[in-house]
Amino acid sequence: MNRLMLLLALCALIVTTMAASPPSFCKCTCFTNSTIIPLSAHGSVPPTSSNPSLKTRAPPATCAMCNRAFCLSQRLPICKDAEETDVFTTCFQRDSRKDQIVVLTFITGTLGLLGWSGVRKILEKRKLGGLGDVQQGYLAVGGR
Repeated sequence: MNRLMLLLALCALIVTTMAASPPSFCKCTCFTNSTIIPLSAHGSVPPTSSNPSLKTRAPPATCAMCNRAFCLSQRLPICKDAEETDVFTTCFQRDSRKDQIVVLTFITGTLGLLGWSGVRKILEKRKLGGLGDVQQGYLAVGGR
């Protein structure tokens, strides 16, 4: 039963980790200065003419957004008076799903081992508690 619960908890942990998308960032370099911009909710999609009741929403953040025009549209102080040829971009993600799974598996395994160690100590003390009278009697006889 305990193994089944542990397996279900591990599966739930993996599924939630895989459902979360890692954050993307755009590094804009103008001349020799750089800044990092999170690609979370830049811009919006206008409602369609067929269904104007739809609310505007942000497009999914992709590395395709990270280009020279994007950096210049941010009106960064480091890019003042910069032209497209003066701008370099790099897109990257932090904490990939693989990294998250490895870290969370390590933490879960460590906590499981610590928990098992504590439970084992308690079980050993209970076993010795029942045999404690016999051991004390043996020590008393042997001590004469």
